[in-house]
Amino acid sequence: MYSNKHIVKISLPILLSLLAQNIIQVIDTAFLGRVGEVELGASALAGIIYIAIYTIGFGFSMGAQILIGRRNGERNFSQIGEIVIQGILFLLIPAVLLIAAFKMGLTDWLVKLFESDNVSEAVSDYLDWRVYGFVFAFANSTFRAFYIGIARTKVLTINSVVMAVVNLILDYGLIFGKLGLPEMGIGGAALASVIAEATSTLFFIIYTRKTVDLQKYGFTKITFKWSVVKRVLDISIYMMLQYLLSIVTWMMFFVYIENYLGERPLAVTNIVRSLYTIFTIPSHALGAAVNTMVSNTIGAGRSGEALNLIKRVSLISLYSMLAIIFVAAIAPRLIIHVYTNDASLISDTLAPLYVLLTSLPFYAVGTVLFSAVSGTGNTKKALLFEIITLSGYIIYMWLIIVFLRLSVSWAWTTEHIYWVQLLLFSLFYLRSKKWMDKKL
Repeated sequence: MYSNKHIVKISLPILLSLLAQNIIQVIDTAFLGRVGEVELGASALAGIIYIAIYTIGFGFSMGAQILIGRRNGERNFSQIGEIVIQGILFLLIPAVLLIAAFKMGLTDWLVKLFESDNVSEAVSDYLDWRVYGFVFAFANSTFRAFYIGIARTKVLTINSVVMAVVNLILDYGLIFGKLGLPEMGIGGAALASVIAEATSTLFFIIYTRKTVDLQKYGFTKITFKWSVVKRVLDISIYMMLQYLLSIVTWMMFFVYIENYLGERPLAVTNIVRSLYTIFTIPSHALGAAVNTMVSNTIGAGRSGEALNLIKRVSLISLYSMLAIIFVAAIAPRLIIHVYTNDASLISDTLAPLYVLLTSLPFYAVGTVLFSAVSGTGNTKKALLFEIITLSGYIIYMWLIIVFLRLSVSWAWTTEHIYWVQLLLFSLFYLRSKKWMDKKL
């Protein structure tokens, strides 16, 4: 049985890892906010496009993480290494193909989604460099799946700190032309992120070779095995689709803001998005932890303990989120000032930020419950819940932004619609106990 102390012990390094990773986004947003509102808004759109593609690798790695967690619980350690190796080898294929597709004209097609020529040009400048990160980002997601799956998460903190420091230095140099580096603006932010991701991959390789018992975990042969890839795909294909649909819908939100509300609302939305990412890190970490803890618990033959575990993690997530909301509500202007010195932009961001804060308790519980559904191995059911939830989200988003043309504050109420639905679907499924005997 996982104690609360054990839950925190597993989750804290994941939290610190996510914090370090997301500091990269905060740094990008804060620096680009000093370049201009167009760059600030465009970085959000370009980042969402990148993340939408990244979900292909992330979804696969989450399937691998569930399988690694199950094998770890079963103590079948020798099968874990081949899952990691095959994951990295398999994901190299889409990474290379995606880079080729972007360089052959996919970027030009994507920027046609935007009304503003200035925004389109800035997005193109960002993606021209950012796409090279797919190779490293996909590899990193597989390494993270390995260390989370075996509940050895401290390395994630160290790795992410290294990544964040590299990105901070290169952002400053490449965006503004400092430290003897060329001034590249938004393109510099993209290149800095790619180099930081490459540094992260190199760190994982060296750390794994130096500290992991390669024989115990089956890191013996680097040869492609379709049978192993297929086993991971049987679980992860639904998660890949789930994350892709979720991020594409999220991208629609930003496109609608830019098309129907304008460049200033887009800049406001990017600031709120960045804060959203930071505020949800503790719950995100607990969701990642409960995913592997549920899988480990079932693999060890203790399915009956899973519901109590999920309940306790949900409460930890909720209490942590309430503390964050309290702090953010006290000093919102100070927090927003990190991203911009423009007093009018800060004022315009206040109301949407308060709306966001009211949605966060639903996120805190919903993300843990939904991660637990995936942790049971029933990723097909999780995909079904996502599709139904996103359908309601899209209808509401279209009504608020496109049809009624309401403010950015109203636009952010879409998060309430999304998380309340997902929370309820996940809760009813977990309480049904139909997942207890699922084999992987």
